Amino acid sequence: MKDVKPKGGLNAEIQSRIGHQLRAMYDDVVRQGVPDRFADMIRKLDGAEAQAQLAADGGTKEGGE
Repeated sequence: MKDVKPKGGLNAEIQSRIGHQLRAMYDDVVRQGVPDRFADMIRKLDGAEAQAQLAADGGTKEGGE
């Protein structure tokens, strides 16, 4: 059986280097954390979503929460 190599593909070493560089770049972004104003906004949206869900469920909670 003949080994067929795809044309124009990246070999494993190049893919590994790209993956390592992407992880290094995004790890730095993740370490920066979420600014307080965004965290506040997310909490407000989560609260509004929970209230809307309660109203849609008729004020009952399901799933043992």
